[in-house]
Amino acid sequence: MLIKTTARAALIAALALATAAAWPRAASAESVLRIGMTAADIPRTLGQPDQGFEGNRFTGVTMYDALTGWDLSSADKPSVVIPGLATEWKVDESDKTRWTFKLRPGVAFHDGTPFNADAVVWNVDKVLKQDAPQFDPSQVGVTASRMPTLASARKIDDMTVELTTREPDSFLPINLTNLFMASPAKWQHFYDKAEGADAKAKSQAAWAAFAKDAAGTGPWKMASFTPRERLELVKNADYWDKARVPKIDKMVLLPMPEANARTAALLSGQVDWIEAPAPDALPELKQRGFKLYANEQPHVWPWQFSRVEGSPWNDIRVRKAANLCIDREGLRDGLLAGLMVPATGTFEPGHPWRGKPTFEIKYDKPAAQKLMQEAGFGPNKKLTVKIQTSASGSGQMQPLPMNEYLQQALAECYFDVQLDVIEWNTLFTNWRRGAKDPSANGANAINVTYAAMDPFFALVRFLQSGMAPPVSNNWGFINDPKFDELVKKARQTFDPAARDAALAELHAASVDDAAFLYVAHDVGPRAMSPKVTGVIQPKSWFIDFSPITMVP
Repeated sequence: MLIKTTARAALIAALALATAAAWPRAASAESVLRIGMTAADIPRTLGQPDQGFEGNRFTGVTMYDALTGWDLSSADKPSVVIPGLATEWKVDESDKTRWTFKLRPGVAFHDGTPFNADAVVWNVDKVLKQDAPQFDPSQVGVTASRMPTLASARKIDDMTVELTTREPDSFLPINLTNLFMASPAKWQHFYDKAEGADAKAKSQAAWAAFAKDAAGTGPWKMASFTPRERLELVKNADYWDKARVPKIDKMVLLPMPEANARTAALLSGQVDWIEAPAPDALPELKQRGFKLYANEQPHVWPWQFSRVEGSPWNDIRVRKAANLCIDREGLRDGLLAGLMVPATGTFEPGHPWRGKPTFEIKYDKPAAQKLMQEAGFGPNKKLTVKIQTSASGSGQMQPLPMNEYLQQALAECYFDVQLDVIEWNTLFTNWRRGAKDPSANGANAINVTYAAMDPFFALVRFLQSGMAPPVSNNWGFINDPKFDELVKKARQTFDPAARDAALAELHAASVDDAAFLYVAHDVGPRAMSPKVTGVIQPKSWFIDFSPITMVP
């Protein structure tokens, strides 16, 4: 599967020549950081990004803030939720569906208008209230599915809001890290100027205009935007958190979905930073003085199984066999050049949510073959399975060669694996539609990586039956009463230690059920010019660009 080093070097050289004039160099008067993303397009800029968490990384937490955020200041400690545009919050002890959030004073949107309780209500309504003028169906899928219990927002005073959930939900403050605050005044300006046959058409036109000239409260402001080509952000010198005012003047984001092209652009000096470099180019990058960063992320690279009627994965023997047939250490040390952590579940030993699963996920090909034979398969009768995946994308690591590795490995355990390779953002959209939707194209498993830094993202949205599409990401329509009961127990437990215990029980149950084909945890590899300094690679999907500097 691997391209030999000499061939890779020649390919990189050719790509470097091809891209040599692609992007003009910055004027010496300003410091500019140019980044090659794995996405095939610029993530949406209107306030709720697409492209998975790569969208949040580049067009979410840069231009926008949420009521709560992630502490990205350490490479050693797990990233935890911290105050953002809200300074404090509490749940009502007599009614645990009601939360009060105190807002941060003195914050302004990029257009100069104030951030306040009215802005919070407006931004909640943009994804929840269908009769609100600013309601945007295109933002609902990437937002509401990440905070499914939030029902409404109400202003108490200018600096206080009350949020209501449909049921007691101790996860709400974590979920709110995904609701970014866009400027209501800026949107209204575009709405008032928009043409359209009705209010809905004018609203859509206003959001389209807003995406080209966005205004949030974040540390970076939009300077220019060319869809599918580049997004230029400049520092917000007036950012409310003075410790996080960016140290560089401009950041240029460039979509580069192919790993070889990203590596070529870095080697040729056309970009300063790339996500997910080609693994077999790492020796050359190191030899030429480029910096490499990696850190274990709360992240899982899985196959998510369909559990609809007729799915081959409904047999637990088949699910366990697949998990036992993969040499994860071989994948790590060979194809990925060390840039992964083998997965034995969503959480590894030592994590408070690990629990004590009885099914041990490891490489045991004889045991896998025995299970498949018990299920009725063998060398002369293979089980055909179809996997939908992407060629690139946020957190997908190296999806095509990794799936080809699995395809070859599983063939030795009597699987006939067919790959349906599509564009990343299309795959992400299909993921929300579910295994029953025609977009699955006959696939009975899907390969979309998932975040594991909070209970909802890591477990609930996949295991609870009520999270089946279109609500959230239970793509395979898992319906297990035990999972549902444990989710309810964890969600309605507000004591942290007791909640951790319930989550550990839920995770152990999911591993024992072989709910996924658990393959890898990403380490978020990045390669960059030695001119880039001040990088802190946290244990997170996200990264804070504010402390980064460029040496002349």
